[in-house]
Amino acid sequence: MTHRVLLTGATGFVGGNVAAVLADRGVELLCAVRRDPGPTLPWPWRLTDLRNPSDITEALAEHRATSVLHMAIDNDLQGLYRDRRAGFDAYVGMTRRIVDAANAHGAQVGYLSTDWVFDGTGHLVDEDEPVNPLNLYGLFKAQSEQVVLDRADGGFVARVGGVQGRHLTQPAAPRQQDCGFGYFVLSLVDALSAGREFTVWQDGAINGVASPVTAAEIGARLLLALDRRADGILHVVGATAVERQELARETCRVFDLDPGLLRTGPVPAGEMLPAPMPYDTSLATPRTDEVLGVRPFGLADQLASLRRELETGLPAPLTLPSSVGGAS
Repeated sequence: MTHRVLLTGATGFVGGNVAAVLADRGVELLCAVRRDPGPTLPWPWRLTDLRNPSDITEALAEHRATSVLHMAIDNDLQGLYRDRRAGFDAYVGMTRRIVDAANAHGAQVGYLSTDWVFDGTGHLVDEDEPVNPLNLYGLFKAQSEQVVLDRADGGFVARVGGVQGRHLTQPAAPRQQDCGFGYFVLSLVDALSAGREFTVWQDGAINGVASPVTAAEIGARLLLALDRRADGILHVVGATAVERQELARETCRVFDLDPGLLRTGPVPAGEMLPAPMPYDTSLATPRTDEVLGVRPFGLADQLASLRRELETGLPAPLTLPSSVGGAS
């Protein structure tokens, strides 16, 4: 079966990687974008008003979509606190509109969520752990999850965390460490490759432990979820729970970089979010392993695939289309 996927969020970091993997594996893809992405977006796209249920329905019909993967978010996390109503609509309202349109069209829904739906007090929590978000981002994601679980005729939620990779649609975008785990590896690689020191932030108030996975691997796993018509909650993460210093040291080993350039220090002024953050967001995958029929890959494999991406310029997902098992 050839999947015909309507994808939101394709101009973003994770969405762009997912689009690249899906297109490479023969998916008929249409990117629903909210503004003209310019001539460099390499996949078919359609200007779509995601605030308008009718326009979403028309996009699904025009593409004859069998599935919709919803990844678009409001990426201004501090802005969520400036306008909570707009933030709620950008997450929960938009998800509801997409689910309703997909139901009317008979399309499966896949929703990309986050490890930040948890409070960070657990370790390697599994798919049926009750959520307990600490901030608006986690809250709106958790509420959006529930929309999919309660409202979609056919759909799944894919929680991700510690996502590493290249930004394919904005390659010149700065890669820098933040209070989550995103961009951590390549910001470190950029610094050490240039002979600069890299300071690993140490603070109990930030996301200090996660289960890193490459953005390309997320794309491969989402396609597998579509193949298997998955439902419920999936954890699409790496097999290794790791804290920041461990991740930094392993990155040096895999990328042949000098660990002597690593430092530790506090979070710089102005980099903290205006709300609490979960410390340990590592996720376990028992249900996901059963549903997808594959196990997640460990940290060394995730980092090696990211190194291949840098060397080849191409996404390098670990899960193959015909894969029957992973490695931990």
